[in-house]
Amino acid sequence: MPWNEVTIMSLKEEFVTLATLPGANISELARRFSISRKTAYKWLSRYQQQGLPGLAERSRKPLSSPSKTADDVELKLITLRQRYPAWGPRKLKRYLENKGESVPAVATVAAILKRHHLIEPQASLQAQHWQRFEHPHPNDLWQMDFKGWFYVSNQRCFPLTILDDHSRFSLCLRGCQGESHDDVKPVLIDVFRHYGLPVAMTMDNGAPWGVSRAHYRFTRLSAWLIHLGIRVSHSRPHHPQTQGKDERFHRSLKAEVLNNRAFSEMRQCQTAFDSWRRIYNCKRPHDALSLEVPISRYQISQRAYPETLPAIEYDEGLVVRKVQMNGHICLYGKRYLVSNAFWGYPVLVKETADEYERDIYFTHQRIAKIDLRRPLD
Repeated sequence: MPWNEVTIMSLKEEFVTLATLPGANISELARRFSISRKTAYKWLSRYQQQGLPGLAERSRKPLSSPSKTADDVELKLITLRQRYPAWGPRKLKRYLENKGESVPAVATVAAILKRHHLIEPQASLQAQHWQRFEHPHPNDLWQMDFKGWFYVSNQRCFPLTILDDHSRFSLCLRGCQGESHDDVKPVLIDVFRHYGLPVAMTMDNGAPWGVSRAHYRFTRLSAWLIHLGIRVSHSRPHHPQTQGKDERFHRSLKAEVLNNRAFSEMRQCQTAFDSWRRIYNCKRPHDALSLEVPISRYQISQRAYPETLPAIEYDEGLVVRKVQMNGHICLYGKRYLVSNAFWGYPVLVKETADEYERDIYFTHQRIAKIDLRRPLD
């Protein structure tokens, strides 16, 4: 599903939020969102004068007013909890505060929910506090994975998700019909054109970006990512915590969108994904971000997607070999296995501290290590 099928309101909201962040480049953002500079500044002007309602085609009634009573706030909390049953008291409180409401303490919010049987007394015991690590800047690292497939009518849907490690901003939530190279690459191109290129991406060892049983785990898709200048890493087999932020995103997706819900067609499913992704990025307070929303900490990458792949060049005088069809290179009259993911590409052979070992690099990334004492021949 192309980007232009995402609701116009979602794109407007995402644009103005990114455009009002410190250091935002309005011209570059307009290009990424495929709008004119005139339209970009029109949206910004309306947003600055009227807030989000100014972006809509029709005016919206304000959520709050000075005359609202405590009973109104309690009713709003109940309604919001029923709408978002996976949101706890802290999220609900911050969400309404972001809308200008005066909301009681978290403990009071929890008591209101318990009184209306909207939260179980033991629920707070399940909360766990973890020491979190995150990269210091947006686009330093993106986590990518598939959420487990489910049926949409009589076909399978494979949700592809990409999450920015620093901001938890959801860069992609796309329902794919499979997990192949051909399913994923066009989606990635859309994402790269819209948000730019990350410094690095991490993914698991499954198709189409890894081969868990192979000596070298790269695939043609991961080779393409490296060619784009992205550093690629794979999680350790059977260690899903390496992809912990994306795994947590999947839990939220399941709880807030997929549980007890069926879709009649892929378009309907994608519409639900697009709607929830907007809420997740722009409205839903995030516990790991001190209850800020992910878009408040995200900025698009300054590394634009190149429509033509850059040439692969190495300095003169270095040892360079071309990877053959079965994934090997010829060195000192012998054949050594590298990876058939890099078939046809030139790779760099570097000496190591061990006189019998050589590191193999593809552009900026080491992709293999060979032992000169163990040729294929």
